[in-house]
Amino acid sequence: MHNAPHSNVKIVTADPSAIGLFGLAIVTLVASSQKLGLTEGLSLVIPWAIFLGACAQLFAAIQDAKHNNTFGMTAFGAYAFFWLATAGSWLIKLGVFGNVLADAADGKQLGFAFAGYLIFTLFMTIGATETHKVLFFIFVLIDLLFLGLTLDAFEIVPAFFHNLAAFAEMGIALLSLYGAGAAVLNTHLGRVFLPVGQPFGIFKSRA
Repeated sequence: MHNAPHSNVKIVTADPSAIGLFGLAIVTLVASSQKLGLTEGLSLVIPWAIFLGACAQLFAAIQDAKHNNTFGMTAFGAYAFFWLATAGSWLIKLGVFGNVLADAADGKQLGFAFAGYLIFTLFMTIGATETHKVLFFIFVLIDLLFLGLTLDAFEIVPAFFHNLAAFAEMGIALLSLYGAGAAVLNTHLGRVFLPVGQPFGIFKSRA
C-alpha cells in the first residue's frame, strides 16, 4: 500500500510588527505623560496598558509565531505580559482589589521584576542589532527605561532615575510611532518611504 501524496501549504500572513510597535508607542506615550507630570493619576493609563500595551503586542506575538519569528514573538509577547502585570499592579495600588492588598504592597518587589526585564532586554538588544537600526534604538531606550524603573523602585537616587525612566519612555513612544509608520508605508508603497536603517551585522553568522 502506497502512502498518499502530500503537499505543503504556505499560509501568507501580514507583517505584525506595525501593530505591535503601535501598541507599544501608544501605551508608552500615555504612561510617560504621567511620569513626566504632564498628566495625573493612573486611572486612564490602565485601559491603554491592557488594550494597547498588552493586547496589541500579544496579537503581534501570536502572528510572529506564525512567521517562525522567534525574536519578534518573544519580544512582543514578553512586553505584552509586562503591561498586563503592570496594569494589575496599578489596580492593586489604587485599591480596586481592596485595602488589604493595597496596604501590603511592597514596591521593591516590582524592582526585582524590573531588574529581570532589564536583563532580558539587554539580551534582546543584542538580537536587535540584526533587525534594523530603529528597532535597535527602541531597545536601547527600553534598557534605559528598565534601568530607571529598577533603581527608582529600590529607592536608589529615585528622583534622577524616575526622570530617566520618564524621558526614555517618551523616546520609546516617539521612535515606535515612527517604526510603526515605516512598517506600514514601506510595505504598502513597495519602497523605502521611511528609512529604518540596515542591521549592524555584528553578531549574526554570515556562513
